[in-house]
Amino acid sequence: MIQAISIKLNLDPKDYLKYLDIVCVGTISDIVPLVDENRVIAKLGLKLVAQTKNIGLRTLIIESKYKKIDSNTISFGVAPRINACGRMGYQEEALKLFLTNNIEEAKRITTELNKFNIQRQAKEKEIFEQAILELQKENIDNLNSIVLYGENWHHGVIGIVASKLTEKFFKPTILLCFEEEIGKGSGRSIPGFDLHEALVESSEYLEKYGGHEMAVGVSLKKDNFYNFKKKIEEIAIKKNIKQIIPVIKIDGQITSKDINKNIIQELELLEPFGEKNKTPVFVYKNLKIDSIRALSEGKHLKLTLKDDNFLINAIGFNLGYLSEEFLIGDKIDVAGVLEINNFNRRRNNTN
Repeated sequence: MIQAISIKLNLDPKDYLKYLDIVCVGTISDIVPLVDENRVIAKLGLKLVAQTKNIGLRTLIIESKYKKIDSNTISFGVAPRINACGRMGYQEEALKLFLTNNIEEAKRITTELNKFNIQRQAKEKEIFEQAILELQKENIDNLNSIVLYGENWHHGVIGIVASKLTEKFFKPTILLCFEEEIGKGSGRSIPGFDLHEALVESSEYLEKYGGHEMAVGVSLKKDNFYNFKKKIEEIAIKKNIKQIIPVIKIDGQITSKDINKNIIQELELLEPFGEKNKTPVFVYKNLKIDSIRALSEGKHLKLTLKDDNFLINAIGFNLGYLSEEFLIGDKIDVAGVLEINNFNRRRNNTN
């Protein structure tokens, strides 16, 4: 849009190209396909992000503690902090951050964004745990879909929780929060189940709805909740949800000779990674578990894997529960991505 306006006004290209850092952040954060023009915007934009003159963006990157400027820095360091203030109802703060020319104000706003992000994480964890308790009562194994509501669930966070429940149980999920008699909610689906189509079929119980196959927004009256929940379950049963299994798309099989610094640096040439240009996933078979433990209060999994005398350090994000299911000495196949671990300035090949 900014390019079109500049062309219309016969402005010099440098007048719009100088905003490529901000456009890059928006492109990656919005999880649009990183192909064609979007790929060019992200690729060139990241170079500008690394030397950005935008005081707010530079302050935010420094605060995120990411050393390398790539799509991961934006996706996991910058975007969550920007989104958090919007989710918590203070979206103007993010706008002020990108507009300020005062370093002290930028630091103050960045501190606020960090606080909002911590609040968002706490709300998210609280809602997730309450949803899990509800699902235990309903016996999740017997369900084909997940439709839940909470009186005090934060409407800005339930979409994230719906995504996590969908990922954990591989079932289409809709979560709602009620304010008096009207509930608003977000839904996330799995490949093979058109959630928007399901809403069309159950629209008699809804006030408003919209979205697409994989993500939707809904509003309904409290009196219609259980009829809506029943209808979604019926549709899920009809679509044979339990026959749909999660698929991991593997780009190739590797062995110890494939894991080295040069290979990983060559893979980095394919960046920026994101939607429609995923980080390559490899499978490494018949590895022996040399050590295994849970991190971050049981959230993540830390492994050392062995192939003869070759050792691999591995992290399984959100897979902490597996620490109870495997033992040292067990043989496993692992699917994952390759990267160089620069944590604490130590350089290791990590899978």
